[in-house]
Amino acid sequence: MTGTRADVCCVALAECFRGDGEIVANPIGTLPRIGGLLARRSFEPDLVMTDGEAMFTGSTGVVEAWNPYRSMFDVVWSGRRHVIMGGSQFDPHGNHNFAAIGDMKRPKAQLLGFRGAPGNTVNNVTSYWVPNHGPRVFVAHVDVVTGVGYDRAASAGAAASRFHELRNIVTNLAVLDFDTPDRRMRLKSVHPGVSVDDVVAATGFELVIPAEVGESRLPTEDELLLIAELDPDGTRFQEVPA
Repeated sequence: MTGTRADVCCVALAECFRGDGEIVANPIGTLPRIGGLLARRSFEPDLVMTDGEAMFTGSTGVVEAWNPYRSMFDVVWSGRRHVIMGGSQFDPHGNHNFAAIGDMKRPKAQLLGFRGAPGNTVNNVTSYWVPNHGPRVFVAHVDVVTGVGYDRAASAGAAASRFHELRNIVTNLAVLDFDTPDRRMRLKSVHPGVSVDDVVAATGFELVIPAEVGESRLPTEDELLLIAELDPDGTRFQEVPA
């Protein structure tokens, strides 16, 4: 049992939370949610997740605390949260857009809006999930900045950079990070069956490419069983076909 590309993506998303300990894990979307639950059920049992309404739940899914809306803001502002969001555009320093394509005053396409992206990225560890890695997603300049990248956080000073950390961008092709001196996007690993050239061709700017690029790890047999338990209907395959 080696798993599918979707399973590899779920594991890569789970790995985003490795070492986080007791914080609020807030993975948004189908595969991020599976990844967050997988991390909590395996190597990060202290992660706390919300039930999507007003409760915190622990590693077994048992309600552990009431989480009214006003209390959630206290968690967000204090940096005790790791959120995984989606995105429509990213630039080399991790600036993010899911508000609109084109001029914001007369957009070609209206998307989600700013939502909580500015506050999330300034106050919390942030990772991203991109199911369709392509040059229209990874662009030299985003049309609208919703999520704050490393260059903008640095220029804004301590208030914007105190808790700011962009950890990983997991896509259907690879895992990207910003572990470079100038905080430019780097190719961390490629998924099985994907080459470095495939990722380079699907990216609209020059990635930092290490001398050796590893392969994203395969799920263990125990992880495959957990993924099947967490997603018995196979909804993960709607985003990343088997």
